[in-house]
Amino acid sequence: MKIRAGVLLAGLAALALAGNVVPARAQDLSDHAVKSFMEYAWSLTPQQFSKPDGTVIVIDKTKKDQVLVPLDVAREVIKAGRLSAHAQICDLRDDQILNHRAMMRREEVKQKWTPQQMVYISQLHLTTVMLLTGRIRLVEKQGDKEVVVVDEKNEPAVTCTDEQRKKVKELITAYVAASPPVSAVAKLYGNDKYKAPPAAAQGAPTATGSTSVSDTGAEKKK
Repeated sequence: MKIRAGVLLAGLAALALAGNVVPARAQDLSDHAVKSFMEYAWSLTPQQFSKPDGTVIVIDKTKKDQVLVPLDVAREVIKAGRLSAHAQICDLRDDQILNHRAMMRREEVKQKWTPQQMVYISQLHLTTVMLLTGRIRLVEKQGDKEVVVVDEKNEPAVTCTDEQRKKVKELITAYVAASPPVSAVAKLYGNDKYKAPPAAAQGAPTATGSTSVSDTGAEKKK
């Protein structure tokens, strides 16, 4: 999967983690940039996804139009991913989990998306986090950009200030408070059946094969 040079990088610049932490709506992405993020996330979406309860969701990669979500929804997911990326850099692990779960609840209560689309939504969030935290990089190759997974052992640690950490925590707290509560989603499934979605994985996503994501955020290939 290759993405034209400049398109995704322009989007990344708009979401840059360097410097100030900004509210989710303060920096809007262009439609072109959102589409680039969506294409990239699609290329990394697994063909199979194993839920914590053992249920396997199969994604037909030949039916892309049936899995992708509308542009406005994708934009909000990317913004939530930006907040999660800030939380990861600031070592706010619990807040990162809460942010991801709140984003998933927002989409679940709509009762509009198939299980395959919910997997894609989570993958778009994860892809955004990994791009913005440097776990995935795009490198130049014959005029195009292609993905390179970064070896964390060879990368310098990225930190944030106490002020940035406080701001990130405040933004996530506000985002979670404005999201549907767990009880609202539980009613859709029955209180005895609903389980909160797993946290966004920290490992590198794979474009093929089967993936299982645990609630600890560790992604494992089967």
